[in-house]
Amino acid sequence: MSVKLQQITSLVNKLAPKSLAADWDNIGLQLGDYNQEVEKILVSLDINQEILQEAVNKNVDLIIAHHPLIFDKLAKIRFDTPLGKIIQQAIKEEISIYIAHTNYDIAPGGLNDILAAKLKLDNLDILEVTTKRKYKKFVVFVPEEAVNEIKDALGSLGAGWIGNYSDCFFEQQGRGSFRALEGTDPYSGEEDRVNQVDEYRLETIVPSHILGKVIKKMIKVHPYEEVAYDVYPLENEGERFGLGRIGYLKESLPLREYVDLIKEELTLDTVRVVGELDRSIKKVALCSGSGANYIKAAAFKGADLLVTGDLKYHQGQLAQEEGLAVVDAGHYGTEKIMKEGVVEYLLTEIKSNNLEVEIIKSKVNTNPFQII
Repeated sequence: MSVKLQQITSLVNKLAPKSLAADWDNIGLQLGDYNQEVEKILVSLDINQEILQEAVNKNVDLIIAHHPLIFDKLAKIRFDTPLGKIIQQAIKEEISIYIAHTNYDIAPGGLNDILAAKLKLDNLDILEVTTKRKYKKFVVFVPEEAVNEIKDALGSLGAGWIGNYSDCFFEQQGRGSFRALEGTDPYSGEEDRVNQVDEYRLETIVPSHILGKVIKKMIKVHPYEEVAYDVYPLENEGERFGLGRIGYLKESLPLREYVDLIKEELTLDTVRVVGELDRSIKKVALCSGSGANYIKAAAFKGADLLVTGDLKYHQGQLAQEEGLAVVDAGHYGTEKIMKEGVVEYLLTEIKSNNLEVEIIKSKVNTNPFQII
């Protein structure tokens, strides 16, 4: 039995919330219909003609990719251009395209965390914080018999999470009063008189970006015809999110040996290196894709080495001046692992949600460079 595209994209958004994406990025559903039936999904780093043909050959309904097919706003779509041809064929073959880019880079458990695990790093921190989660205090007044149902509904959406603790609520018993006017249908009490009822003040913390969903769900399951609830702003320091990671090796290694480890873990024949090969490496910063602009940030935070891609000539010289070693493992080399990360995640979620959909990892190498 196939599933709706909306169900799959909801799983992806759970892994890599769209709210984490950089302002300049273009993520989410770029082509398709959320009501489309999906039986096969192809996960790829990029989308080009070869990837699309792979999807066609395997009867894929949805491509989930890291790099956006459409970056800028389109003024026109011409079928005699490379982009236009891909859009034309994808529409013709009814293949939808969904993108998780910087939101997947930034997300906990996303691409940079996968890369850090590959490179054997512990005690991770964020290299550059891009956002801090904002919270609201949410209070609702509930009859005793409905408290657990309301808590379950709110918790299922992500309310009541504080760090690594979930289902965090506070309850206080009290007495409420109301007058039900003509034409109402009160849950308890009588019309046209002041009624007093025993209630619980139920309060919790809610991430601002899901507040609307939480309120909508609460109203749906609450037994009252008119629900009394409050929302308060908070100044609490929220969870931090950002690009890149910085962490430690269990034991110091000569740069030469660590380069061999990087090549082995990322299945690379060659990398470019800045720095003395005999220098000791313990604290390592990384940023998948193009992260050479974090040279100063990595040096400032005391890193011995930055692992990234797309290092330019003068950036290499800057790293030397900062006393920072750099391993340029390539844009493709540091990001191709997203395929296995997304596939593994989706397989787990699909199984736990009893969904029937096939996940395929693209076999196409989209790296435009070759070493000769």
